[in-house]
Amino acid sequence: MNVLSNFVIVVQVISALAIIALVLLQHGKGADMGAAFGSGASGSLFGASGSSNFLSKSTAVAAAIFFASTLSLAYMGSTRSGDAAPSGGVMERMAAPANGVPANAAPVVPGTTPTTDVPAPTAGVPAAPAQTVPAAPAPAPVAPAPSAPAPAAPATQQ
Repeated sequence: MNVLSNFVIVVQVISALAIIALVLLQHGKGADMGAAFGSGASGSLFGASGSSNFLSKSTAVAAAIFFASTLSLAYMGSTRSGDAAPSGGVMERMAAPANGVPANAAPVVPGTTPTTDVPAPTAGVPAAPAQTVPAAPAPAPVAPAPSAPAPAAPATQQ
C-alpha cells in the first residue's frame, strides 16, 4: 500500500507541474492589441467558443489526472488500517514519560541552582505530615444587629 501511495503522490506532483506549465504557456483570450481598444471578441461572454487547441485539451487532461490522484489519496488516507489509532489523534499516540517529569522541563545542570520559573517535579516527593500543617482559624462570632425601638403608640383623648 505504501508503494501505491508513493506512486500516486508522484503522479499528482507531475500533473500539478504540468498544469502550471500549460496554463503559463497558453495565450489568454482577448490579449490581442485590439482588445485594449475595445475590439475584442464580442460574440460570447468569454471570447470565441468552440476553438480548443492542443494546449487547452492537454490542460484539461492534466487537471483530470490531478483530481483523480487527489481523490485516490484521500480514499487511501481514510481507509488506512494498521498502525493508525482509531481516533487518529496525534497526542493519543504519545507515550507517557516513565519518570513523571514533563518533557518540557528544563534539565538541571549539576552544581547550579535550578531556576524558579520551572516547576519542580512532584513524582516521588512524599506528602507533608498532617501535624505540621496549622489548623485554620475559627470564624469570629457574628454579633446580632441592634434592633430599632418600637414606635410609641399615640395617646387617645377622652
